[in-house]
Amino acid sequence: MSGAGHDALHEHTLESEPVFEGALLKVWRDRVELPDGSHSVREYIRHPGAVVVVALEQSGALVFERQFRYPLQRAFLELPAGKIDVGEDILACARRELREETGFAAAHWEYVGVMHPCIGYSDERIEVFFARGLWQAARALDEGEFLEVLSLRVDEVEQAIRAGRITDAKTITAYYLALPRIQGCLQGR
Repeated sequence: MSGAGHDALHEHTLESEPVFEGALLKVWRDRVELPDGSHSVREYIRHPGAVVVVALEQSGALVFERQFRYPLQRAFLELPAGKIDVGEDILACARRELREETGFAAAHWEYVGVMHPCIGYSDERIEVFFARGLWQAARALDEGEFLEVLSLRVDEVEQAIRAGRITDAKTITAYYLALPRIQGCLQGR
């Protein structure tokens, strides 16, 4: 695959302007030149990036959260996740988010990969980590953050995904990316 400058599908930015700047998201509108030389407009969200953690308990269950998500006006089952702070190392962020949200710390960490959840309108990336060797540490939710922590066995996760009880894209993607590691740990027990 060639770089963006040599890609026949690359769109060249002609002008870029901020439309909205919020506490988390920034909306931009760019005027671009298309591969055929014509012009168009692209509106998109700039996001600082996030991490998601697939955390395996000693019992073989995975750490999940149930959290209300305002845009869809309901609670969702999700893996622990959170925003990367400016200048923050992604592993440090994963460790921090797991501890703050669930009260767990982990002895072993593996980087699994990256996903881009909304490529049509956002530059967000979510870095995926697998954690094992958990122990209980101090939980420290962010101000205004409310969630329930629960454990789900692999068969329960699979059933919840198939039944539509888990629909969060980062959770489904991270789970399946980490599944070979999960299965390896469960077989080694």
